[in-house]
Amino acid sequence: MRQHRLALCKEHYLEWVPEQTERFIKKYEMFSRNEKILVAVSGGKDSLSLWDILVNLGYQADGLYLGLGIDGGIDYSHESQRLTEKFASERNLKLHVVDIEKEYGQSIPVLSMISHRGQGKPCAVCGLAKRHEMNRIARDLGYDVLATGHNLDDEAAVLFGNTLVWDSERLLRQGPVLPSAEGLARKVKPLCRFYEREMTAYAIASGIEYIYEECPFAEGSQSIYYKELLNQMETTRPGAKLTFYLRFLEARKSGELFIEKNVEAAHLHPCPKCGQPTSTDDLCSFCRMIEKAALVTG
Repeated sequence: MRQHRLALCKEHYLEWVPEQTERFIKKYEMFSRNEKILVAVSGGKDSLSLWDILVNLGYQADGLYLGLGIDGGIDYSHESQRLTEKFASERNLKLHVVDIEKEYGQSIPVLSMISHRGQGKPCAVCGLAKRHEMNRIARDLGYDVLATGHNLDDEAAVLFGNTLVWDSERLLRQGPVLPSAEGLARKVKPLCRFYEREMTAYAIASGIEYIYEECPFAEGSQSIYYKELLNQMETTRPGAKLTFYLRFLEARKSGELFIEKNVEAAHLHPCPKCGQPTSTDDLCSFCRMIEKAALVTG
């Protein structure tokens, strides 16, 4: 690991990753041992590794899998769910499974076709649905915190994109912890300082079986383009991604960024249909999307 000037054997690497995760949890005050944690798991290396690490560290962590109805060269959603359920079963862990199509009548690709009239990729619709459902399940089942498996490559790519256009509102919300608000669960990213290849190494060394394929709709996305640019920097300057992300967090915490003073929090109130917070005067974006789909499909 050139970025850390560190080399470890398998045995010590499998000790180092959980130790560092515990350090990040404490450093950013993510959660305590008496809090209930809901881990959003997708069947990929990061989320399954996160669940594995938290359980081995002794935290009260259950899983949440969202069936999105996405296929491709393989039945992507079916394989993701199979691997997630296998992981939970082998370790005797509690897994909540929510199928979007069964719950709301349409899969993510169909909802995207309806919402965007057949144009564009379903990434925005997928993100909206996942945020809504993750928060709903965490709230309804009484979890204190929602944990996701975002790694450093994910966070650096998002930061890079938001910085290019100086998206102050999103920059203000980015960080290892998004505090809870009325109707919104606390969201944490315990893997935010691990490189993607470090989590791949952990999953393989731990014997975690995960889905290797990317989501079929991810090809050509902006986030992958930003990751490729950052990887070019990382090749010539090991540690560039970590420095970029950590310096942003330091500047944000110290109040050196103008966004801290100029962005005001939106006024939120419960959606009259689902009860989740929204800044609009009517239904939240998710409920409007579902109602539109119901009208189109009859």
